[in-house]
Amino acid sequence: MSRAVRIDQNGGAEQMKIVDVNVGEPAAGEIRIRHKAVGLNFIDVYQRSGMYQLPMPLQLGMEASGVIEAVGPGVTHLKAGDRAAYASQPPGSYCEVRVMPAKCVCKLPDAIDFETGAAMMRTGLTAQYLLKKTLPQGGLREGDYVLFHAAAGGVGLIACQWAKALGLQLIGTAGSDEKCALARELGAAHVINYSKDDFLPRVKQITGGKGVKVVYDSVGKDTWDKSLDCLQPFGLMASFGNSSGPPAPFAPGMLGTKGSIYVTRQTLFSHIATRESTQAMADDLFEAVTSGKVKIRIDQRYPLEQVQQAHRDLEGRKTTGCTVLTL
Repeated sequence: MSRAVRIDQNGGAEQMKIVDVNVGEPAAGEIRIRHKAVGLNFIDVYQRSGMYQLPMPLQLGMEASGVIEAVGPGVTHLKAGDRAAYASQPPGSYCEVRVMPAKCVCKLPDAIDFETGAAMMRTGLTAQYLLKKTLPQGGLREGDYVLFHAAAGGVGLIACQWAKALGLQLIGTAGSDEKCALARELGAAHVINYSKDDFLPRVKQITGGKGVKVVYDSVGKDTWDKSLDCLQPFGLMASFGNSSGPPAPFAPGMLGTKGSIYVTRQTLFSHIATRESTQAMADDLFEAVTSGKVKIRIDQRYPLEQVQQAHRDLEGRKTTGCTVLTL
């Protein structure tokens, strides 16, 4: 048996209940893992609220770390006793023990502790595919300007550090002076408190009127329109979340009038669709963390029993860095 967080219908944080579930043996291509820590992400809120529709009842959670207890036939990259971490579908990480597909589960280096492993996989792999694989026409070069919204969040703080290591001029936005200071401390070249300042004229000022090559946006509706106007001609608008709600529909012809710009909607799961791509991205992330180029900030820890409060704080934008549930 395992304790797990489940919802029977979409709604607010109060829908989450801790229940006992049976955990069986792994089938072909699966593993059984006993969690040591669980990561919390905004996609969990989307799935709980119903923005992303999934069958009910639903066990929440998309990332965790722990120890492999058993492997099914055909699994060769992991064995019982291995330390491991993952960001993966299907949902279900808010629990003590689970059986799941092995494809996206990676062996965790000994130099990375379990809480860091649980906190870093989804946010770190997201930062990796954004900065390394979601690139504007001609790519990014040292000294180029990029705009990163929610720069003090879990993905944002990793991106601030990684962008600095790559020589990029990251302009980070956040909703308070404290969050802006944190983003600057961790590598943002410039910061904008969008609760006080209009970020569009500030971006134009910082870039000498040229705009940025790429906008990385997980906020959505509240930042969308002005973000498009922050782009240089042929620039890229890279959407990877909707924390303020989805942007309104738009006519494709508008992209031409704004400078023949590009728009893409990225998801982590497209990038980790194969075992090979998952491992390559994880290896890049593990190297960035173990080398010290990227430090994972865990600013909130909640016991599993306080998962409702954890979701309320995340939705209320009261969190910075990464958040983990402890077991």
